Amino acid sequence: MTNLTDKEVVEKIIQDPENLTILIKKYEAPLGRYIRRITNIPKEEIDDLLQDIFISVYQNINSYDPELQFSSWIYRIAHNKTINHWKKNKKIYDNLSIDENPFVYESNFHTKDFLEDFEIRDRKNELSRALRNINEKYREILILKFIEGKDYKEISDILEKPMGTIATMINRGKKALKKEIEKYNENNKTAYDK
Repeated sequence: MTNLTDKEVVEKIIQDPENLTILIKKYEAPLGRYIRRITNIPKEEIDDLLQDIFISVYQNINSYDPELQFSSWIYRIAHNKTINHWKKNKKIYDNLSIDENPFVYESNFHTKDFLEDFEIRDRKNELSRALRNINEKYREILILKFIEGKDYKEISDILEKPMGTIATMINRGKKALKKEIEKYNENNKTAYDK
């Protein structure tokens, strides 16, 4: 069953709701990472949110438009549920520090060179901090494009915005990110010079 296409899995779910587990196995980890990357939501709440997302997927499976990529459709549901949840609890999440919830990278560093590991970790922390400090609409679109690996069409489908707008937002987001990284580096340089 693991070699089924998303459309075949949708057909199986419509035939038998027990087949939703196939979809959960495929999308639970990527959607969990996506949610963690765009928010400050703790892991326990991500798990609850994922459950809500899959319930919504099941409830709306008949409205899935096969003209769209299934991954875009499920990411749109995840996006909408996550943003709604985050807005309801924004004051709570704003009090979490970035260090309490590293949201961008969970890869392990195991190169042969300890200093190289340290530099990689430092650069990733710098990127994580910069992403956290830019406008959330740019943060999310940069995460979708460069971390989740979505193309312009998929991002357009997920965010329900025209592709031209997506391109503009990506360019503006990259500029905002670059500016934030430069600001961070300048502040750190000044601190070390003292």
